[in-house]
Amino acid sequence: MFASAVAVLRARIPSTMRNASTHSGKGISAVLQKNPDDIVITFAKRTAMGKNRKGQFRDVPVDEMMQALLKATFEKTKLDPAKLDDICVGTCHPPSPMYSSRAAALASGIPHDVPISTVNRLCSSGLMAIRNIAHAIQSGEISMGMAIGVENMTLKQVSNSLPRPTPVIAESVDEIPRAHDCIQPMGWTSEMVAQTYQVSRQKQDEYALISHTRATKAMATGIFSEEIIPVEIRGTVISVDDTIRPGVTMEMLSGLKPVFQEWGNAATTAGNASGIGDGAALCILTTRERAEKENMEILGKWVGSAVVGVEPRYMGIGPIAAIPKVLTQVGLTKDDIDIYEINEAFASQFAYCVEELGISMDKINPNGGAIAVTHPLGMTGVRQVVTGLTELRRRDKKLLCTSMCVGSGMGAAGIFVNEAQPFCQAKL
Repeated sequence: MFASAVAVLRARIPSTMRNASTHSGKGISAVLQKNPDDIVITFAKRTAMGKNRKGQFRDVPVDEMMQALLKATFEKTKLDPAKLDDICVGTCHPPSPMYSSRAAALASGIPHDVPISTVNRLCSSGLMAIRNIAHAIQSGEISMGMAIGVENMTLKQVSNSLPRPTPVIAESVDEIPRAHDCIQPMGWTSEMVAQTYQVSRQKQDEYALISHTRATKAMATGIFSEEIIPVEIRGTVISVDDTIRPGVTMEMLSGLKPVFQEWGNAATTAGNASGIGDGAALCILTTRERAEKENMEILGKWVGSAVVGVEPRYMGIGPIAAIPKVLTQVGLTKDDIDIYEINEAFASQFAYCVEELGISMDKINPNGGAIAVTHPLGMTGVRQVVTGLTELRRRDKKLLCTSMCVGSGMGAAGIFVNEAQPFCQAKL
């Protein structure tokens, strides 16, 4: 499946197509090459995440969350916020996201002449924020920017009874099958993937157990503390995820009742689907030339990204198309990648994607994924980059591929290079 997808994509991409980086070379040597106009990441951190309804961010709106994250970032980096040329915020569900994002930026001390925008491409919104800032730097419009991903799913759920309001479309649009499918609940698409591609309940629970087990180990050994920046909100410092459920067993998972009993084979449960949670993450991006000139630590390099469309009914298979596309764009193979962060929206789609792509689970979500740690929609695309780059640094490895399925029937992926010193060397 993977090889055929790559062949199709190569046939569609003209040989003269501009590379995802600013240079024409492709392949691993070109990707790892260091050039003055590379887009590099100089800071990448996330808040701890909060569980749905009863978690530590349950009553903290996204603007307050962003304000706390920005203040902690400027305190940590000592960066003058006036040096930012632009900010892009990936978020999906807060009311008036543009106004709340702008207000949070101003409240954190960012000058009024630093502009801001928001982007909503559902589960890939955070990655799109990174992409937008990277493209702006690449084009020469700006030389330093910030990408933020943020979501409070709890407040959305409390105010609307559901984490995602049901879209309303015209009757003439809804009568078109694909248009109808693209607005259906994500749980329905999970069951459609499981039913159509014969992903059994047992297999879903097996993949979910891997996620829960890995995340529990990562939390117990302090691994997540390396990617979390503590934030102070209302006099309380928040620095540890409260979303992870230690002690999950296969027996516990297999005993859970399906949550979507009216659809498909009813195999999706609260234990094998991503959590509804809250949190924020950010990356600071600039050119290598500017980072070196201003003595900024370079953590990684943005290489490129890709977005695809898939059948809305099978929304979850997006990574199967997005990952080969981005690898082809930059001239890499799946084996070149050291770590994959593939979002676990549902175990049904995650299991199918992993097996169709033919990638070893040894490389995928080494510290667990959204099934265990939760999935604040706008945050995830940035969180994956923060998590992936931190793990590459820990292992002293180079290449990261992030990917996720996207509501309404899409997929997205990105390629990043780790350039940070290993933690053991950095502490010397």
